[in-house]
Amino acid sequence: MALPPPGNDRAAIITGASSGIGEQFAGILSRRGYHVVLVARSADRLEALAAGLGSQAHPLPADLSDRTARAGLPDRVGALGLVPDILINNAGLSTLGLVAKSVPEQELNLVEVDVAAVVDLCSRFLPGMVDRHRGAVLNVASMAAFMPLPGQAAYGAAKAFVLSYTHSLRGELRGTGVTATALCPGPVDTGFGETAGFTKEEADSALPRVMWVPAEKVAQAGIDGLAAGKAVVVPGRVNQVASAFFRFPPPELLLPVLARNHPALKRD
Repeated sequence: MALPPPGNDRAAIITGASSGIGEQFAGILSRRGYHVVLVARSADRLEALAAGLGSQAHPLPADLSDRTARAGLPDRVGALGLVPDILINNAGLSTLGLVAKSVPEQELNLVEVDVAAVVDLCSRFLPGMVDRHRGAVLNVASMAAFMPLPGQAAYGAAKAFVLSYTHSLRGELRGTGVTATALCPGPVDTGFGETAGFTKEEADSALPRVMWVPAEKVAQAGIDGLAAGKAVVVPGRVNQVASAFFRFPPPELLLPVLARNHPALKRD
């Protein structure tokens, strides 16, 4: 199944577009001729990215943890004279540490960005895609979706939700001309881990370097998988093998290994 073709009034909406994988998505789709609507909190970064991409890039600063901000996005896109044919739910964050020592507000903020924003934006943009009989949704999950993740419990559960949600969307969208794909990267050097609270040394020791895939390759794999109508995309051959392994054993068998190697539990 091909992506909807670019057009003068057709756009790809990319959340978390100000850096990392989101920035790479923007570059790939812009080069293919799509208008790209760039959504993230940092107005300065979005403006700089849009300036580099050209006149078909449109920065829309928004805090995706804010329900009012999310609700306003369709009208803001419409005000640009654009029709959203592609939605990439890439924005996400993680906390680090034990739930028993967590800050409730931080955990709930994660749920708003990693879970509620995905549901909210799909609910707002999918109806138009279905009515037009064309569209594509790429939801960025993680290899963490395939396993328990003590030390990042809320993040792992959020990504498992995104994966399950995307599978269900595919069942609902059959025959509509709209497709949905889940992208499940392993570790990526984007600063995401440092923002969550990992040190560089902890990240490198917890996950073998062979599992790390550059952001541009992750983004390209996601777009290629979306264009091919794939259900799930795991970038990197080693990560594909690892994710297949994680899907089969009962979680209780994996927990001792996962808990022993996670930096948050080593600290405690």
